[in-house]
Amino acid sequence: MLTLEKLKEFGANAEEGLARCMNNEDFYLRMVAKSVSDEQYKKLTDAINAGELDGAFEAAHALKGINANLSLTPILDPVCEITELLRGRTQADYAPYVNKIISKKDELKSLCD
Repeated sequence: MLTLEKLKEFGANAEEGLARCMNNEDFYLRMVAKSVSDEQYKKLTDAINAGELDGAFEAAHALKGINANLSLTPILDPVCEITELLRGRTQADYAPYVNKIISKKDELKSLCD
């Protein structure tokens, strides 16, 4: 079961995320749990694998908003990095960024179970 303490141990700024959810702990925890199933993770992975930088940017930008609003820093940091690289259409090996994002998302998902 997900708790604020588990989120803090994960590295999230739970107090900040909770404040954005009007200090409604149940609502905040539901939103965090829901965020790990967001379709944008798959869209990002698929777009990167297909070399579609525009689609990858859109997915990364959406994930940036989700993770920033919930203050999920361990996911937000690599999402911000990949978003800026994609914004500039930088030719790069995006696999390490995607792998870190998905790894942290899966770690958070395990906390939710």
